[in-house]
Amino acid sequence: MYSNEAAPEMGASCGVRLKQAREKAGLSQEDVAASLKIPVRVIRQLESGDPSQLGAPVFVRGQMRSYARLLGVTLEDEMGYGASPVAPSVLVSHTHTPRVRRVFEQATRRAIYIVLTAAIAVPIWMASKQQLSKPREVESLEVATAATGSTATPSAPSATTATATNHRTPLVASMATLPAATQSALSLNFTGNSWVEVRSADGRVLESGELGAGQQRSYSANEVSRVVLGNSSVVEVRQAGRTVDLTPFSRANVARFTLSSDGSLTPVSD
Repeated sequence: MYSNEAAPEMGASCGVRLKQAREKAGLSQEDVAASLKIPVRVIRQLESGDPSQLGAPVFVRGQMRSYARLLGVTLEDEMGYGASPVAPSVLVSHTHTPRVRRVFEQATRRAIYIVLTAAIAVPIWMASKQQLSKPREVESLEVATAATGSTATPSAPSATTATATNHRTPLVASMATLPAATQSALSLNFTGNSWVEVRSADGRVLESGELGAGQQRSYSANEVSRVVLGNSSVVEVRQAGRTVDLTPFSRANVARFTLSSDGSLTPVSD
């Protein structure tokens, strides 16, 4: 990662070379914007030598690399790859839940789960117990003799009836456990340096700064609304435990997406 002070000089020298290469190739600014899928105003600012309005220097470098690749221009020297590296900025989390509060919330959720399970299981168990405690009454049947018209003496219970009387079929209560609520989470894993901006649903900045290789960030469901990732090729995004393909959300190696209430990701229009 390189110093941000190199951005103005880098933009001035690179912008002139990019403009000259574009004109030599016979392309208009609109042609380049259509090929790179970025707005025309971005092309104008890159060529003007003042890309300060485009955001963080890491974004500007990514856009210039894409522009240079399109025109077959090498900008390694102008982009300041020889500059001394600096340590990545330290991110300060604006959201912190005290440990006492976390323990209390976990205990509350478990208590609610136990109460709901008991409310369903106890009535079923009591109904089953009452049903099993009731004896079955076997009524004798008077068999009428059709030939004489007389009533025959009740016969002894058959083996089938006795078996049914002695072996009562118990009622089995089905007690299904309540499914635990699953919380969709968003996690960011970095294999290289990348600029990050994460905002909540009410527009608050949760994370803003530059992260290095090996660092990770995780967010709970409904905590994040919008995410911007510079140098997105070095960032692995996992949502609900599954890796997310950033291709639909990326332009010039910058990924922008929002998270809806159901956890799905949606691209952000420029």
